[in-house]
Formats: sequence, C-alpha cells, structure tokens
Amino acid sequence: MGTPFELNRIMLVRLFVAVVIIVVFTIGVRRLRVVPTKFQSLIELGLDFVRVGIAEDLLGKKDGKRFLPLLTTFFFMIVAMNITGIVPGINIAGTAVIGVPLLLAAIAYVTWIYAGLRKHPGSFLRNALIPPGVPWPLYILVTPIEFLSTFIVRPVTHTLRLLMNLIVGHLLLVLCFLATQYFFVTAPSFFKLFGLGTLAFGFAFTLLEILIALLQAYVFTILTAVYLQLALADEH
Repeated sequence: MGTPFELNRIMLVRLFVAVVIIVVFTIGVRRLRVVPTKFQSLIELGLDFVRVGIAEDLLGKKDGKRFLPLLTTFFFMIVAMNITGIVPGINIAGTAVIGVPLLLAAIAYVTWIYAGLRKHPGSFLRNALIPPGVPWPLYILVTPIEFLSTFIVRPVTHTLRLLMNLIVGHLLLVLCFLATQYFFVTAPSFFKLFGLGTLAFGFAFTLLEILIALLQAYVFTILTAVYLQLALADEH
C-alpha cells in the first residue's frame, strides 16, 4: 500500500484476464492437429472470425494479415475483460474503468495515423484536414471541423463507447440484485414476492450483458479496422 506498484481490485481483474487469455491460447495452439479437437476448433473459429470477418473483409488479405495481431488482441482482450462483469466473485468488467478503454483507443489512434503517414506520407494529413473538392473559402470552417472530428472526437468516442456501455450494464445488474436481496431478506412478507421480479430482471440483464460484451468487442475492433481502411485508402 502507498507505493506506485499497489494493485487495486480492477487491476487484479485485468491481470487475471491477461493470464487466462495467454494460457487459453497457448493451450489452444500448442499442439495443432489436422483433425482438430473441440477446443482447438473453438479457438480456430474465434481466430477465423477476426481474420476473415474483420481484418480481410475490410483491409484485404495483405493489410489484413499485417494488422491481424492487433485486431485479434483487441477483440479477445475486450471480450474477456467485458465478461468478468458477470462472473460471480469478480462482478466487475476490466473495461468498466477508463484506463483500458483509453489505452486501447490510444493504440488504435496511433496505429491508424502511423499507417496513414507511412502509406501516404505526403498527402495523409493534407487530405484529412483539407478534403479535396471543397471551395477554398469554406476551408476556414471545414479544416477546424475535420481536425476536431478526426483527431479529437474519434478517439474520445472510441474510448467512451466501450466504457459507458459496460458501466451502465454493471449498474443495472447491481440495482437488480441489490433489490432482490432487499426483498428476500429485509422486506415484509408480502413484498418478498417482488424479489422474484427483480431476480428475473437480473437474469435477463445478465444475458443482455453477455451479448453486449461480445458486441462491444466486435464494434471496437471493426471501428479500428475501418479507421485503418480509411488511412490506407488510395485516394489519400
């Protein structure tokens, strides 16, 4: 305690998730078989989903292969950290505090700017801030708007989109199960029946949280791929 290296609960959850991901994928790809086991098939299905459904679909085979490690890491890291929000005994998502969403958004931000500058060193920033085809007097308005939307708003929304959905979901589950505990334990006899309703809502929101955990990972990853696609587009 009181040192720069102290670990709070959310950091322990993140470290736990990182270890689980490393162990799962190490086991899953350590001894690949021509006829895969069920576990290997599940791992390959997840990897192929990111490779084919996101990376190659948006970036093509060459650039998709180039950025596949980043996109794969984003997807599975976010899924795993989101899911911890409904794991009994943990009950908090690793992405429900701004540190991880901000870090991932910053990595995506730096990567697509680097990709754009490397592919189009002489025109990437110019076309991003001074889009062609606009009458020159309008650049007084267009350029500041393009700067804010592309270089400020984009990474901020990329961060908040992931963060806020997990916070809201976590609060809904907390409210439902706290209400359930109150009705079952503290409320007078007749009102205990309301605990069945709040328990049902808690279960429904838990299923919804699983869907949101997967959806948010997909949205974050595919938006990163879209930004890379825009940075690498030939019109730059």
